[in-house]
Amino acid sequence: MSTPHQPPQNIDELLRIIAARDSEVALLKLMVDKLKLQLLRRVRSEFGTSSEQWSAQMELIDGGQAEVTTQTKAVSKQAPANDAQIDRSMPAHLPRDVREHLPQASDTHRDSNGQPCGCTACGARLRKIGQDVSEQLEYVPAHFKVIRHVRPKLACVACHAIFQASALSRPIARGVAGAGQLAHVLVSKYCDHLPLYRQSGIYARSGVELDRSTLAGWVDQADQLLDPLVAALGRYTLAAAKLHADDTPVPVLQPGRGKTKTGRLWVYVRDDRPIGSSAPPAAWYQYTPDRKGEHPERHLKKYRGILQADAYGGWGKLYASGQITEAACWAHYLEHEFMWSADVNREPLCGLRAHRPPHKVFAFKGPARRREGRPWASTPSCLRARCLPSARTPASLHASSSGSS
Repeated sequence: MSTPHQPPQNIDELLRIIAARDSEVALLKLMVDKLKLQLLRRVRSEFGTSSEQWSAQMELIDGGQAEVTTQTKAVSKQAPANDAQIDRSMPAHLPRDVREHLPQASDTHRDSNGQPCGCTACGARLRKIGQDVSEQLEYVPAHFKVIRHVRPKLACVACHAIFQASALSRPIARGVAGAGQLAHVLVSKYCDHLPLYRQSGIYARSGVELDRSTLAGWVDQADQLLDPLVAALGRYTLAAAKLHADDTPVPVLQPGRGKTKTGRLWVYVRDDRPIGSSAPPAAWYQYTPDRKGEHPERHLKKYRGILQADAYGGWGKLYASGQITEAACWAHYLEHEFMWSADVNREPLCGLRAHRPPHKVFAFKGPARRREGRPWASTPSCLRARCLPSARTPASLHASSSGSS
């Protein structure tokens, strides 16, 4: 046997040395991969965000090595303020209030409009040779107005019959708020995030006293007025052949307890623009006080199609019914099965080698390219990966992996 100071004497001994060093290198690579996973796990547990984007689920695997990289947002370089190419003109849709400012002139001559146009130096007539135009952005504060509806009573001079127009319907029965006022309160509260007590103070500056309880009643009544629109939006959303679904926690006040409880906001989205559809996208939101599986079952009771969602167990009964087809998420599956299910203290994660990173499977440009790539992306080769057996890794995946080796 050769020593580090004694070169090998024959080819067989040299090959044995090379094989031993290759094994050592492979072992060191596995240890590096294991340490990377442990570090990533620790960093994510301490500094990771609650968002499931997780840097686009990372660059999972490429070339048989577990190289984890983060995606950095490209910071666009802003043009300097004195750049001549910047368009500083006011938006064309804004109304223009044209105000013409004439220089001082004598009354020796007048124009067609009767304005003085005499030269103050010699008394001759002034004629227009050009003009300079500058624009100034101004804001007209919002203001209230009162619409007074007058319904005269008319009586016949012969038969004494009385006639009067019917009273107009109002958004809120016997309420003083008009449709525009209700829309402004809702937009300010839910789009501009202005609480009702702040709106009450803003309105008070205009001399209109609207108590917060009054505004809360308007919001409740307006919610009922929007029920038909929400129902129509739900019918349109659920008419799609493919849906995306998710839920998010929402803190809800608990009156009398001085704390909040956790509710759930469910969203169902239809958006087929990535596959070239011209149908408008839509999102349908539903609130529930908890996260029980009965809520999505009630929401999707009549839905028939494909549902793409996360690994929440509440979707299981929907898939088991056979009326809804599951479209699993690549990022959630690989993150759960490969990144976190392997016990890094006992079993290192070895060369997980996907044919293509999951988030790049459909990264084609344009609907035509995407349609061309879909048959390839839907074949079993997308699911083939090489990894060490794990207790939570599907057996079918090991079978496909061994079959492709």
